[in-house]
Amino acid sequence: MVGIRLRNSMTRKVERLEPIDPQNVRMYVCGPTVYERAHLGNARPAVVFDVLFRLLRHEYGADHVTYVRNFTDVDDKINARAAETGRPISEITDETIAWYLEDMGALGVLEPTHMPRATAYIGAMIAMIEDLVAGGHAYEAEGHVLFSVSSYRNYGRLSGRSVEDMIAGARVEVAPWKRDPMDFVLWKPSDDSLPGWDSPWGRGRPGWHIECSAMAHELLGASFDIHGGGNDLLFPHHENEIAQSACAHPEGHFAKIWMHNEMLQVEGRKMSKSLGNFFTVRELLEQGIPGEVIRFVFLSTHYSKPMDWTAKKAEEAKATLRRWAQLLSERPAARTASEPELDPIVVRALSDDLNAHLALARCNELYIQAKEATNEGNRALGSLYWCMKELLGIDLDDVWEALRPRTVDDMIRKFELGVAYNKSVFGQTIEALIARRILAKRDRDYAESDRIRDALADAGVLLRDVPGGTDFEFTPDFDPAKLENIL
Repeated sequence: MVGIRLRNSMTRKVERLEPIDPQNVRMYVCGPTVYERAHLGNARPAVVFDVLFRLLRHEYGADHVTYVRNFTDVDDKINARAAETGRPISEITDETIAWYLEDMGALGVLEPTHMPRATAYIGAMIAMIEDLVAGGHAYEAEGHVLFSVSSYRNYGRLSGRSVEDMIAGARVEVAPWKRDPMDFVLWKPSDDSLPGWDSPWGRGRPGWHIECSAMAHELLGASFDIHGGGNDLLFPHHENEIAQSACAHPEGHFAKIWMHNEMLQVEGRKMSKSLGNFFTVRELLEQGIPGEVIRFVFLSTHYSKPMDWTAKKAEEAKATLRRWAQLLSERPAARTASEPELDPIVVRALSDDLNAHLALARCNELYIQAKEATNEGNRALGSLYWCMKELLGIDLDDVWEALRPRTVDDMIRKFELGVAYNKSVFGQTIEALIARRILAKRDRDYAESDRIRDALADAGVLLRDVPGGTDFEFTPDFDPAKLENIL
């Protein structure tokens, strides 16, 4: 075994992972609140911890890793969306969960071992809250149950801030029934218009923080190896998880290693709807950016650093993946020339705190070696294929299908235009126009070259210059009648 080292937010150090039980390495990651499409920021932790999941499976065996990522399907944002749309809550959450799994699947994210919904663990949450009340760590006030922060002396250890600093820097809800401003809600009352469950404190619903503690305990036990999520969850969510879990289950230590990925920006600015740079994963996919390209861009920046999504990075990732995938398409036997072989340098890079950027750099070295059509080159190409697929989660066969230069027949089939038009006629016309444009560029007749490009665009045919030639694709408003006037 290589040995895995991970950055522990609790100790601020990169530490060697020493599993509690190597036969069952356990990881919990906070998942989405399901009321709308996943945006790019939601996708980053899904990809980061998917790489860790893959690495753990490689190191310890697929049958010896348990990965839990939850769905928060009881939340005031979901209630608000239901009231706004008039749709049942279950319909909204079911639909959104299906969207999330589809979009993350497009990014190569494996489904975790368990994907619990909060609403399936209400009983476990109530039992945990009862234990906290009985132990003097929680109290009831006007139908609410609140955790008493002062009852846990290590509160603030994860975020590294004092309670006074946290009060000053946080939006603390001011309520007359709180004993202390930092106390947080474990259970709150529900009226008839809101989801609710019977409890010792009346009909109500859980606070946000209790759900992850309850589900982690039910599925992973009082002690497990890794807890992950975005650094926006570090305080108060993860700080509160630790407090309530440590007090409810003092026999355990909850998570040994805490990991947090940094936030995502778009073109150097915080992603925001008001700035017009807010993108969902689905929007990028529908713009023709393959999931493999999105994932590659994510992995090009270390998870502990802010990641800047830019159109330039996406184009660079597309070009790199196209080169790698094209070489594999030309020598497909390389992937089966020997037993699947994972390059040890790639494995070591990922084992050193998930250094995916270094792993991708090594993959490019393998590509350079693989360009030599020798036995050694074929081994390098096979290793590149398996490292990308098994560890980094990018299948180069899928990349080639998404990014390979399209023939006329491919494009015709894609838009199902062959029934209405003679594809051989206008297909030959497009090829003739592309050839004429290439000749015009060779003769430095750039006016003619641009005329052909613009006229084709007006007809719904977009040209793209790629290494070795010109690629093209049809837009949905393709009009073959306009081709006749271009020649």
